[in-house]
Amino acid sequence: MQIKRIVEAKLPTRWGNFLIVGFEEKKTEKNHVALIYGNVAGSNPVLARIHSECLTGDALFSLRCDCGFQLEAALHHIIQEGRGILIYHRQEGRNIGLLNKIKAYALQDNGADTVEANQHLGFSADERDFTLCADILELLHIKTIRLLTNNPQKVKILSQSQINISERVPLIVGRNPKNTNYLDTKAHKMGHFLFPISKK
Repeated sequence: MQIKRIVEAKLPTRWGNFLIVGFEEKKTEKNHVALIYGNVAGSNPVLARIHSECLTGDALFSLRCDCGFQLEAALHHIIQEGRGILIYHRQEGRNIGLLNKIKAYALQDNGADTVEANQHLGFSADERDFTLCADILELLHIKTIRLLTNNPQKVKILSQSQINISERVPLIVGRNPKNTNYLDTKAHKMGHFLFPISKK
């Protein structure tokens, strides 16, 4: 177990009233949170979203990605479902960090795609560690989920970490003229399930 549960509190939002649970990585002391809505106990699959931190998309309303749109849509889906969990996975920029993410943006401004930009900076296309999220689900005693994702790697890593995924629920929102290349790169180079894919 790489992570430990630290604290919880009520978190009212414009979508509804959540319980926010704070976690800390044992080695790095880095923090992550889970937002829980309703009663997630029991054997029925829980609607779950792993949302990786994106300051630009989530808080600054960037149109370069679909992250902010996905965050809002996921919270809305969870409320509609009546129960669910959103893990806010604090690994900014696919875990290259905020400043490196801005450097990657600069490379993209000059023609690179997201994968090429990361590789130019010395990183892989995706540096995130989703096993931390499996640990969070285990600490919350959640073993079976319906996963809100378009990312096959999340499905693969969680399944390998003994989390039972009964269904992958698509979360395709936020396509706009500013993020078309970003989304197409995720589909073509990273295997994300994104449709329709615009023609090159």
